[in-house]
Amino acid sequence: ELNSLLSSSDIISDISKMTALSKEQKNLEPIVLKAKEYLKTLDSIEENKTLLNDAELGELAKEELKNLEELKPKLEEELKILLLPKDPNDERNIFLEIRAGTGGDEASLFVGDLVKAYARYAENRGYKLEIVSSSEGSVGGFKEIIMLVKGAGAFSRLKYEGGTHRVQRVPQTESQGRIHTSAITIAVMPEVDDIEIEINPNDLKIDVMRSSGHGGQSVNTTDSAVRI
Repeated sequence: ELNSLLSSSDIISDISKMTALSKEQKNLEPIVLKAKEYLKTLDSIEENKTLLNDAELGELAKEELKNLEELKPKLEEELKILLLPKDPNDERNIFLEIRAGTGGDEASLFVGDLVKAYARYAENRGYKLEIVSSSEGSVGGFKEIIMLVKGAGAFSRLKYEGGTHRVQRVPQTESQGRIHTSAITIAVMPEVDDIEIEINPNDLKIDVMRSSGHGGQSVNTTDSAVRI
């Protein structure tokens, strides 16, 4: 049905509807393919059962039936997972905010290492990574950094990265070979759509301040500060 709708001239001329239907088709496609594979496996199981008593094909059918019976529960679990309700944010881009915690300079270096790891992961997945803001550490790495990872399913892949992460190692800043413990925090947030907000002017309270005291002609006549 979706394929028919997507080929309709009415839908093709409506970009927003076409985009929404294409997204729905993309989400349903893995479920449909897995369901077809599962049904085909059930048919093959029944077909091989009818051949068990065949003089020539019995042994071959027995071996094939064994493989199919092992495959069946695996496909059932995969299909169940695909049918679970999805997080509505899964397909969105994601903001990663990484901050150095305990550990001083070593924590900043740890943040830098994670930034490289996420950049490499994004590249391998075909995602685009943008640095929104950053504050570099004194010996390298970052005290804090905010990155935007763009790509289909970015949020679903990285949403569980949030939390406190700890590392124990001999840092570059350690001259005596002692192991240090440092920690960083990661916050993950989906990128939301732009929205328009209408504000009723009657809901606003506006205070205007003017300079006072001795001065030129502008004193007491010029609005020097406005508070909304």
